[in-house]
Amino acid sequence: MNSNHVFSSVSPISLPATASGSSSLTLRDMSFFVRMRWPWIVSTILVFLTLAAAYLFAAKPTYVASTQLMVFPQVNGSDAQRAFAEDAFIDAQLEIAKSSDVLGGAVGALNLADDPAFSDQSLSLQDKVKNWLTGSPGSTAQPETAQGDTTSGNVQPAGATQEASRTDRAIARLRNIVAMRRIGQSTILEISASASNAQKAVEIADAVAQQYIRKNVQMKAAAAQQYSEWLEQFVNEQQRGLADAASALATFKANPRDQFKLAELQSATDARRTLFENTLTQYTEAKQRISYPVSDATIVSRATSPLSKAQPNNSLILAFALVVGAGSGLGLAMVRHVSDRRIMRTNQLSQAAGLSFVTPLGRAKRTGRAAALPTANDSGTVAYPMIPGMAELGATITGFRRRRRVVIGIVAVNPGGGASTIACELAVLSAISGARTLLIDAAATKSSLSRSIAPNSSAGLIDVLDNIEAIRTATLSLTPTLKFLPLGKVRAVTPAIRLSSRRTQLNFNDLKKEFDAIFVDISAFTSSPDANAIAPELDGVLLVTSYGRTSIDETVRVIDSMRNVGAEILGAIINNTPSSTKI
Repeated sequence: MNSNHVFSSVSPISLPATASGSSSLTLRDMSFFVRMRWPWIVSTILVFLTLAAAYLFAAKPTYVASTQLMVFPQVNGSDAQRAFAEDAFIDAQLEIAKSSDVLGGAVGALNLADDPAFSDQSLSLQDKVKNWLTGSPGSTAQPETAQGDTTSGNVQPAGATQEASRTDRAIARLRNIVAMRRIGQSTILEISASASNAQKAVEIADAVAQQYIRKNVQMKAAAAQQYSEWLEQFVNEQQRGLADAASALATFKANPRDQFKLAELQSATDARRTLFENTLTQYTEAKQRISYPVSDATIVSRATSPLSKAQPNNSLILAFALVVGAGSGLGLAMVRHVSDRRIMRTNQLSQAAGLSFVTPLGRAKRTGRAAALPTANDSGTVAYPMIPGMAELGATITGFRRRRRVVIGIVAVNPGGGASTIACELAVLSAISGARTLLIDAAATKSSLSRSIAPNSSAGLIDVLDNIEAIRTATLSLTPTLKFLPLGKVRAVTPAIRLSSRRTQLNFNDLKKEFDAIFVDISAFTSSPDANAIAPELDGVLLVTSYGRTSIDETVRVIDSMRNVGAEILGAIINNTPSSTKI
């Protein structure tokens, strides 16, 4: 029967066999980790950057304006005393600038009590979180009814209570957005205000500075008023004392009896006059300070409109999101990498299963016309994709054959692993090398080699098991050195099960006398018990796994199961490895 026989199975690519017995972390391990898990890292970074961008888009901008003032401490003493007194004076001025009187004056000057941003009764999310962390109660609504002191009987109107409540809230809000500090060790004070509007920040900073100076002037005027009142009383006392002394002196001069007494009275009168004149001078100066008070501070630099917003800082937030995203992505990638039990590295499988031979095979890419081998009668061709790197795997198999591992079974852990394709490729490579090779299809599956190579064959392995003479008619010669034994029509029991009984006319020892290499395609382990049945009858088994699909735990269970029945596991193949991945 003349027919063309084509290998139509999906073919993998082969990479050089590698094995690593070291468990320490190497640069290659880190490079592999990055290549495998970079989508996790990049995705997490993009998520954090997206959240940061959304925050920047939704957040209200905050502008900061600053006003600088110079204070003039009125201190005396030694250098150390002056330094200590100066620090205490400036600290006191800072506290005065933070007082409710100063902030309330700014609220009144800018009419902030009627500004919803300052007097709104509802708390922002930031304020709510701050109150929750500090344990402070939230702002509560003031009743609109009349409030008053029931004990005294003084009742305040509801409108006045609401106005006072709005003012208090505005002052509290202003205290949160105004910052004051001393610049270094100088006598310069800086008052900074933040607001969602640049001009509003300028107005608040200047208003607080002006109200501070006003408060300072009022305090000095009040102090001068109190001092002048005391001096007024003292002047009156000194004036009366001077009048008495002058009267006593005049009376004694009218009838002088003792010159010493006269001199004493004259001296007392002069002293009283001098004290009176000095006190009168101080009283006059105090009155002047009341009429024309001078502040201890002056504005050095008024606030200017900020050119850019202070918060949120776009660069800082994006950089922070990038760092946090990279760290989180790296952590998630490490967790995923550690918990991922799929086979993706040769040393991963070799260490877990105790295999000395594990090789990866990649995905095939046809670069030209498929190679063709003439059949025995030159009437047809068998085309197959020559997989780059398969030659190395074939050379390894040749080494096994020299150790009298002639009958080799190829079995996949899961269906669709590509075991049939690999068995076919190894048989072709063996035949090309000149070895007499036999490829046996013992996989009772719908996608078996028999359906691809010999779909019209009437005899096969099933017939040979009952009659060894049928092997001459059942075997199909593909090339002068390559023969194929199809499966045949399977009945109740698969050929692998029957071969395990050793009650068949087919004997692998007899086939070894005729062939240099025999490759047996076996059904996937998880879909059929054939592997455990036939594996002990073979010289060795190659286990085929799928890159990124087959679980390493499942593979170890399969290897242990076959070893328990006496099978020799020659090695494993990681199929469908991406050509760009070095494992």
